[in-house]
Amino acid sequence: MSYLNFDKTLLMNLEKSISKEMIRTNRAGTYNFTTLIDCNTRKYHGQLVMPLPDIDNSNHVLLSSLDETVIQHGAEFNLGVHRYEGNNYFPNGHKYIREFDCELISRTIYRVGGVILSKERMLVSFEPRILIKYTLLEAHSPTLLRFKPFLAFRSVNELTHQNNIANTSYSELQNGISMKMYEGYPNLCMQFSKTNTYVHQPDWNKNIEYYKEQERGYAFKEDLLVPGYFEMPIKKGESIIFSGGVTEVSPRTLKNLWDKELTRRIQRSDMFSTLKNSAEQFYKRVGDKTYLMAGYPWFGARARDEFVSLVSSTILIDRMDYFDAIIDTAIPEIERFMEGEREGFVLEGIDDPDVFLYFILAVQQFSTHRTMEEAASRFGKLVAKIIHYIRKQNHPNLIMHNNGLLYVNGTDKPATWMNAVENGRPITPRTGYVVEINALWYNALKFASLLENYSGNEQSSDLLNYQAEIARDAFVRIFWNGTYLYDYVADDYNDEEVRPNMIMAVALPFSPLDKIQRKSILDITTRELLTPKGLRSLSPKSGSYRPEYIGGQKERDWNYHNGPVWAFTFGAFASAYLRIYKKSGKSFIERMLNGFEAEMTELCVGSLSELFDGNPPFKGHGAPSFAMSVAEILRVLDMLKKYDNETTV
Repeated sequence: MSYLNFDKTLLMNLEKSISKEMIRTNRAGTYNFTTLIDCNTRKYHGQLVMPLPDIDNSNHVLLSSLDETVIQHGAEFNLGVHRYEGNNYFPNGHKYIREFDCELISRTIYRVGGVILSKERMLVSFEPRILIKYTLLEAHSPTLLRFKPFLAFRSVNELTHQNNIANTSYSELQNGISMKMYEGYPNLCMQFSKTNTYVHQPDWNKNIEYYKEQERGYAFKEDLLVPGYFEMPIKKGESIIFSGGVTEVSPRTLKNLWDKELTRRIQRSDMFSTLKNSAEQFYKRVGDKTYLMAGYPWFGARARDEFVSLVSSTILIDRMDYFDAIIDTAIPEIERFMEGEREGFVLEGIDDPDVFLYFILAVQQFSTHRTMEEAASRFGKLVAKIIHYIRKQNHPNLIMHNNGLLYVNGTDKPATWMNAVENGRPITPRTGYVVEINALWYNALKFASLLENYSGNEQSSDLLNYQAEIARDAFVRIFWNGTYLYDYVADDYNDEEVRPNMIMAVALPFSPLDKIQRKSILDITTRELLTPKGLRSLSPKSGSYRPEYIGGQKERDWNYHNGPVWAFTFGAFASAYLRIYKKSGKSFIERMLNGFEAEMTELCVGSLSELFDGNPPFKGHGAPSFAMSVAEILRVLDMLKKYDNETTV
């Protein structure tokens, strides 16, 4: 049995199985995303979903689903399942599922009478193509397979309905057909490795419902075009491969293509290998540039998320090649921004005031996994340039005051990761002196001083160290309230809300606090914020505590950073905890990881979602697969590994 395995008892229970999803990407933006029982519950779901930059900046669903029917002695057994009006599911193909696992790739085993059919799928790396392999494991009489494609040809942000504009004609291909429902779209080429009969009977399958969109207060019904069906016999022991892509393929090459892609897959046999597999799904190569996506299915490349996740999602999983590719893509954008450009950036949010500080933190993490000498040689000049850029007040939203701290304007536009807005203005307007920004600033100054020293620039190193000490004194004076740290301080206002941001001042390699202060912050964070899925974004003792991420868009935006748990915050907590308790804290952090491991069989199988409700049972929400969540738990696993070698963090 594989690490991620589900039996028929769970899979036949719609209430449980319909909420479990799985996403695979091709590392170039294309993805395959649906539930374990292949019942689409989101408008983002689909067998082949891909970016189409010639149309817009969103992803587009071409092939929504592919329904299979097993035919024996004239009796038809449809393996598909869709939800229709009145909470009706049809044709209930999930009742034939006996097992689902994803040790290497996703595999579903169906049993229909004496027929046992295996269904496996994967995306072709860097190419928009889905491959689905069907193997007849057992059959006692002649068996036919019939396939009905459900076509959408729409943005993931929209829904489609029956119309007279859709082109329902097709062109013949070897062992298949191609269709293009609307101008501007590419052809969808649907082919099989085996000769088949195609019957063209275009019809609209109406009023399919996506309950996840209904929960979120969005439109949730659509009509999908079923152009016809493919039919072919299959023998016991035989495999048939379906290919869905935007270019034609030679059917005889499909087996070799399948075998080649299979060798690229990572076996998911434990927590680390599963998270490693998930981390690699966030890579996106576009021409000669490479980015780290913030999450799937609806996030793009975001600067803050990329730098927070970078080292854990590359170096810690032995993908130095992707670290090089991603950071070499990011650096020109950083330099362009410092040169005064304000438009044309692929990295979203590069103007956010904390982004450059997280970049320096990524370089610092690089130095611990490589060497300080290499970090100084490769990144020293850029880090020094960033520090100089900030100190000279050149950043549009970072003002360095005489006390050495950084001041930001977070009233008109979000200045931090707590970035939910209403009518364009921050719901959580963290402004002025923001605690994690200034903790990152102090840490950046100390690290930059070290880099300069390694580069032989002693005078510059001393100056940066002196600047850091000025900032440290002001940090304690302004943020420390005797028990913990204010979340932000603006003029005469001290924000006393207990939030996870202050843990950064304990977790970073260079902390402006003494040991007693760090311990006090860790204690209150543990008491009021810690859950099995990370830290709450706000203490339950607050009158503004809104723990559940539910309701319409407005309600969810208000709740977003005012109670729900964010998994990525556990990385900073674990770092802080181990800095205080050292090896004696290892067993506690290991126990806390159990909550994350359990989650990898819940919302998005094999990955970690963006956030969770602040109260039990801590249900997952947001992006089903979120880069910072995955990366920070990988970082925690790496921290614990160091204690196995009897070293300290």
